[in-house]
Amino acid sequence: MPGRTVRLTGWGRISPSVAELAAPATPASAAELLGLRAAARGVIPRGLGRSYNNAAQCAGGVVISTARLNRILSLDAATGLATCEAGVSLEQLMVAGLPAGWFVPVSPGTRQVTVGGAIAADVHGKNHHAAGSFARHVASFDLVLPGGEPRTVTPQSDPSLFWATVGGMGLTGLIVRATVQLKRVATSRVLVDTVRTADIDQTMATLAEHDRGYGYTVAWSDSLARGAGLGRSVITSGDFAEPADLPAAGRQDPFAFRPGARLGVPPHFPPGLASQAWYRKAPRTRRGELQTIGTFFHPLDGIRNWNRVYGPGGFLQYQYVVPFGQEAAVRRSFELVSGARAPSFVTVLKRFGPGDEGLLSFPIAGWTLALDFPARTPGLARLLGRLDRLVAGAGGRVYLAKDSRVPPGVLAEMYPRLAEFAKLRAELDPAGILASDLSRRLGL
Repeated sequence: MPGRTVRLTGWGRISPSVAELAAPATPASAAELLGLRAAARGVIPRGLGRSYNNAAQCAGGVVISTARLNRILSLDAATGLATCEAGVSLEQLMVAGLPAGWFVPVSPGTRQVTVGGAIAADVHGKNHHAAGSFARHVASFDLVLPGGEPRTVTPQSDPSLFWATVGGMGLTGLIVRATVQLKRVATSRVLVDTVRTADIDQTMATLAEHDRGYGYTVAWSDSLARGAGLGRSVITSGDFAEPADLPAAGRQDPFAFRPGARLGVPPHFPPGLASQAWYRKAPRTRRGELQTIGTFFHPLDGIRNWNRVYGPGGFLQYQYVVPFGQEAAVRRSFELVSGARAPSFVTVLKRFGPGDEGLLSFPIAGWTLALDFPARTPGLARLLGRLDRLVAGAGGRVYLAKDSRVPPGVLAEMYPRLAEFAKLRAELDPAGILASDLSRRLGL
């Protein structure tokens, strides 16, 4: 099955590599691509390319796009159980499910993520404290193993393979189909409360309070604030509105949803100003604002190709989690970033609930901070190295779907089940068919 040779990057537009890109239209065609003939060069799946790093690249090998495996096979309007091919995006599920009152159970900051990718990265959202990560809502998936063998996997039938695949970054096989339990909602609007905090202490206290009263909550922080304003943030918290919350006109179409990117990136936009401007324009407090799904969940999807805001050098996203009780480490991370004057276009602080059983799943109960840095930021390597040591020392970890430079030895400190994952991988794939630029760097 011939493909074409292409140059690929992740969403951060760094670390390009060249591979053969194939887009099978059927699971059988995908199985052929995963046959042993591909072992010499390596194979890795790829969805919509929204991993920030090179997790969906395979230099000199074969990258299997799921772009043509993009059909919703069934969606039960009574139960919200959806079965779809792996290339279906979360946006497709929203468009299909909302008219019957169903929304995706977990959404990251973009809806341009495939179901296969959401499982492989075990994505999380603003509701992790209440709903966990994506895997919790997956009833089953069909996996093509290295060598081409198809297998249906559930948490009950094959827990080892299920929890290795969840968060496993495509390194256990190609997901071709999945069944996901959607979330019942009464409208497509979110009733949102906004609070502007003065510093990191107030930010963390407010997040903890809001987790007890809201299904979704997040802090957008000013990464460059220093001194008394360190960690100042805008916290937005909400839940899906009821029909009675809508204005009369809105009740005529309570599930209205009109996705699509509308705005282009302004030229020469200084990334460091974004978080400051967001903070300054926010009200000190606002209650009961109705927001669309796009505005609340996916504000950056409203900016076409927003990843180009950093210019041709691209950007790195750094996301960590540290356990509750390590609040001093969170504070210190803000001090390190602001002290380095490293501009972060998007700086997001959230709280996670308990993690799941995924061997390489990222979330654990604690604080998670995501930062976006221009790749050419002076002193960035030193700053991120200091953050690595801080996070590892606090018993935390970085997110594999975003990491592009953590040393393998540090990763082993962060993920205590790494050896367990490696052992299962060796049994599943003794010929080393599945490989990515990420896995080669880290020795996964």
